[in-house]
Amino acid sequence: MLIEPTPRGLYCAAGDFYIDPWRPVDRAVITHAHGDHARPGSRAYLAAKRGLPVLQTRLGPEARIEGLEYGEARGIGGARVSLHPAGHVLGSSQVRVEHGGEVWVVSGDYKLDPDPTCEPFEPVRCHAFVTESTFGLPIYRWRSHAEIFGAIDRWWGANAAQGRASVLFGYAFGKAQRILASVDATIGPIFVHGAVETLNRGYRECGVALPPTRLATEIAKAEAAGALIVAPPSAQATPWLRRFGDYSDAFASGWMQIRGARRQRAVDQGFVLSDHADWPSLASAIAGTGAERIFVTHGSVETMVRWLTEQGYDAQPIATEFEGEAGAEESGA
Repeated sequence: MLIEPTPRGLYCAAGDFYIDPWRPVDRAVITHAHGDHARPGSRAYLAAKRGLPVLQTRLGPEARIEGLEYGEARGIGGARVSLHPAGHVLGSSQVRVEHGGEVWVVSGDYKLDPDPTCEPFEPVRCHAFVTESTFGLPIYRWRSHAEIFGAIDRWWGANAAQGRASVLFGYAFGKAQRILASVDATIGPIFVHGAVETLNRGYRECGVALPPTRLATEIAKAEAAGALIVAPPSAQATPWLRRFGDYSDAFASGWMQIRGARRQRAVDQGFVLSDHADWPSLASAIAGTGAERIFVTHGSVETMVRWLTEQGYDAQPIATEFEGEAGAEESGA
């Protein structure tokens, strides 16, 4: 195997590097800056130049990170490595590794749906493809971008008309910026949690257009009526919310597709919005690689492997410690 699981992470012996290692290593190639893929402590990091300020924020100022343009090839040991857009969040990449005439691609996390805050997913031809399967069940089928954000805008507008604040919970990195870039900012003022604003600065530094935002700690109750407040899930059911007076709250996540998820989250509204591929997109992305060998990680692995095998692929699970959207949700990532 050109890439194999080890106690420290997915390892390429030909280049002596790890992809998204979960233990400190000498050389790490990072697919994106979510906490279950970009962990501090490694000696050197290689990642997409696009979004580098965000990754530096996540790993700390002392981290040694080298940036690579999308599509630019780099020789590492005996392997040739390039990074290609994954469409997941700003700077997210698929890692293409070539050695001895064999090409493997590690997808990291990805989606095919449009997102104004990051480059779209790019199919990369390969012999073996390592895919996520966070939402690898046929029940997961996302609505269009226009439908999702039309619903969010109507919810916000209805609350504003009644003098209520609208508190929308979504991951501080990726989800929050996608929301900010996609809502109708003319409805009212937008405030954000400090954790969201920290990442907003990195996005703006990378040239991503976001509407004007203010820190929620600056809000007065009179300003809250009609405002949209974007916050990470960790802010839910905390005293931080008291400053907004009368408000309606909502949660944006792919898990809102599951019946009862909104009730479990104890929010007024649930919006099915994910930064991961749904079932049709997973199938489409895998077919687009032309790969015959498929390795499936995190999520509904058994279901995806079984379905792929039925379609004629050589499919098998591969062990990782990636948590996917469920794990990120708890940390507010």
